[in-house]
Amino acid sequence: MAIFGKDEQKQTAPDRERLPRHVAIIMDGNGRWAQKRGMPRTFGHKAGVEALRGIIRHSSDLGIEALTIYAFSTENWKRSVEEVGALMGLLLEYFTRELDELHRERVCIRILGDIDAMPKGLEKQQAALRAAMERTKDNTGLRLNIALNYGGRQEIVRAAQTLARRACAGELSPEDITMDVFADALYTRGMPEVDLVIRTSGEMRLSNFLLYQCAYAEFYVTDVLWPDFDCDAYDEALAAYAKRNRRFGGVQ
Repeated sequence: MAIFGKDEQKQTAPDRERLPRHVAIIMDGNGRWAQKRGMPRTFGHKAGVEALRGIIRHSSDLGIEALTIYAFSTENWKRSVEEVGALMGLLLEYFTRELDELHRERVCIRILGDIDAMPKGLEKQQAALRAAMERTKDNTGLRLNIALNYGGRQEIVRAAQTLARRACAGELSPEDITMDVFADALYTRGMPEVDLVIRTSGEMRLSNFLLYQCAYAEFYVTDVLWPDFDCDAYDEALAAYAKRNRRFGGVQ
């Protein structure tokens, strides 16, 4: 099935006037989905990739400006060697198989996280990630951010270190460091702030994901496990977002 092919079943269209500009998704539940079927966790990760393809397609079709997915955290290296190896293999397979179509559909890919610090043996994955960013950097469609070897606290510390070095070099004074200047030192520079965070599998935590960018994000948690999160489930999340009264600290 092509990423941007037509859906086999017509979906109920969400209110396009009230769509979030930036959606962030914590794709949780692959392992539990597989275990419920008596299969290894890697089986769930493969199914999760298929779910992701549909969500990317639907986001692009709806005209959502940015989609950030939590693919692999800095803490995920604690998982078994077999599971990490399978995830990295799926990553390479995904970009090898899908990059041409993503590029044709004007998707702009950005990796959020420290890919230079990935362990030895993952040079092919690092090269594929850099090639994807380079090839799609001028595209004007959906901005697809893939958080990989990513941690929200690490990102904030990295931004602080960057600005500290600039201050030491005399490029700016501490008083020059505004919220806009700080945001420009993050991986998400130039992106709109996150409007909607979706977490599947029912877990009620942020898991070190986009801590700065989610200051005023709306949260949507569903018990649906990620491999079962299809376009209908996505539309439900978008419809729930459209009904929210976003006050940003004020009174309305």
